[in-house]
Order: sequence, then structure tokens, then C-alpha cells
Amino acid sequence: MAILHHFNGGTLHAPPQPRAACHCVLIEDPCGLALVETGIGLLDVAAPLERIGQPLIDMAGFQFQESETAVRQIEKLGFRGEDVTQIVLTHIDPDHAGGLADFPQATIHVSDEELAHLGTGHWRYLPQHFTHGPNWKGYGASADRWFGLESRRLSLGFDAEVLMIPLFGHTLGHCGVAIQQGSRWVLHVGDAYYLRAELATDDHPVSALAAERADDDRLRRSSLAQLRRLARDHGAEIEMFGYHDFSEFPVGVL
Repeated sequence: MAILHHFNGGTLHAPPQPRAACHCVLIEDPCGLALVETGIGLLDVAAPLERIGQPLIDMAGFQFQESETAVRQIEKLGFRGEDVTQIVLTHIDPDHAGGLADFPQATIHVSDEELAHLGTGHWRYLPQHFTHGPNWKGYGASADRWFGLESRRLSLGFDAEVLMIPLFGHTLGHCGVAIQQGSRWVLHVGDAYYLRAELATDDHPVSALAAERADDDRLRRSSLAQLRRLARDHGAEIEMFGYHDFSEFPVGVL
């Protein structure tokens, strides 16, 4: 069974919103290392205005601390950055993809739908994050199902089964990442919700922000409904967490 290492790969804080994490997961498999999400990168820390720009820094509340970057966190775990051969992204927003350049040797796994929108000039995709020439690998629609949802099996070459689960809405290609852990599963939902409280209510203050930031709010709400179903009907089988809620890190990680 793969070992999962959770860590915060960056912090966002734009008051009055609460502090937000960048919840990354390193999958340690007997066949290699895969990183789910890359957080804020070393180049972002070194040149934030050039890489991200003041308007987006202010809007999202980017904080720049080298010690929080994924590559430094992975080094603290006793690995080297070049040991990471696979990266899985839920989507390609700058707080999720900023660290890609720190792992230039890695293959980047993402949905075909997300890749199709990468070159459209949408404000949320920053070309300067991709000048190093990422090695993209896209995944299209599948007939496979996982707890009633579409699933796309990732070609990582790992013993552990890792699936991409479409949860569209926040972006038009946004997907969760499901990792098998024995008889149970871990599901990283990315930005399908910002805070876990959204699984219980539509009236949380962050719900308005989630709707505002969604490329398709109807799809976002449909994806959220599916996550609520999974939490209600399969809570014993699926451990679920998002990207931004500090309360969802395992005990002792932070």
C-alpha cells in the first residue's frame, strides 16, 4: 500500500476570508513518487510580481514562504525534488500549478478538458508558469465508474491505483484524485469545495466566493452535490478532503 505524505504547499490569505492552505499529497509508492498538486513554487517566491502579478496576489492573498514550497517540504521528508517523476493536478490554477517548474523532469497528469482550456487566454491560467515546457499527459472521458462517478485511471506505473474523478465547475476540467488505500480510498477534491462546511450547507460565507470563482457554477453545484452524496453514503469507505481547509490535514501534520 502506498504511503501518503500530507503537507501545506503554500498559504493564501485575503481578509475577510480565512487563511487558506495549499493541501498537497506526496504518494510514496514502491515504484516511485507522485505529487498531487504543487502549491506555490520557488520561482513564485523569488519573483512574485513577474510570476503572478499584484492583482492576483491581492485577490487570492498569496503568501510567499520558501519553506512552504512543495520541493522544500519533500526535501524535509528525505527525498530529492528530482525523485518526483509524476505530478497529478486537479486543475491548473496558479496556486495549484505554481510549483511545476520545480519538478521539470516530471510528467504532469491532468484532464483533457483542463488542457483544452489552458491555451484560451483565460485569466486563471498564467503562461509564465509553463515556460519551462511541462510534459503534459491528458486523460479523456471514460466509461469506468467509481462509487457512481466517472473515473479515469492514471498511467503512473504504480502499484497503487490512482484515479481522476471529474468534478467539473470550478474550472471546466476540474477533477478530484482518488487513491486506493487497501479496502478504503482517499479522495482529494481539489477546489470542488473550499471549506468542509460546504458539505453541510449552501449558506456558508465562503459559498458566495466559490460561486464567484467558478467557471460554471451550475456544474460546481452538481459536483458538490455528488460529494455530499459520497460523504453521506460512503463515509466509511472514502476519506475526503479539499485543498484549502487547514482543519482537514491529518493530526500532527501542521
